[in-house]
Amino acid sequence: MSEEIKEPRTDREEPLEQQSKTECQSEIPSEEGTTENLTEQSTSPVSEEERLSAELEKLRDTHLRLVAEYDNYRKRTLKEKSELIRSGGEKALGDLLPVVDDLDIALQNLDKATDLEALKEGMHLIHSKFLDYLMRQGVRPIETAGQPFDEELHEAIATFPAPEEAQKGKIIDCVKKGYTLHDKVLRHASVVVGQ
Repeated sequence: MSEEIKEPRTDREEPLEQQSKTECQSEIPSEEGTTENLTEQSTSPVSEEERLSAELEKLRDTHLRLVAEYDNYRKRTLKEKSELIRSGGEKALGDLLPVVDDLDIALQNLDKATDLEALKEGMHLIHSKFLDYLMRQGVRPIETAGQPFDEELHEAIATFPAPEEAQKGKIIDCVKKGYTLHDKVLRHASVVVGQ
């Protein structure tokens, strides 16, 4: 075995232990072209990259879950809306059936009826029952008699010379009744306006 010869140290030289540490921590060029310490490169950038990667994956997962949840919500509300439309008419039509029954009875008795007054009274009862049903549904007739012409509510189908000055621009006659549903016009009233 050979003996190492140690040269005397000078103040400028580093001790052997420090020199070996320095060699282990030698500078190596990084991707940007600058030099970084080997120990710093092995801990900080890798853990930072892993942290960002994990955060990105978490955000992707959250995004996908939100998109799926929104899609399910949209499908559910469309289904509920179609069910509501379908079943909403069911109640309205069910309430109308007693009026239809009364009309059927009136038509059956029309040929056999000998009392014209009883027949008239029956028709008036059916008519009032039907108007009551419409009122419960929120349908109201548009007032026309003596009212000033309003293009939002009325449709002028003719003009007629007003018999009096006070009737100019007012409704003289109603040809077809108009109706509103909760303050929205279902059908404009067809009227004759004084000119």
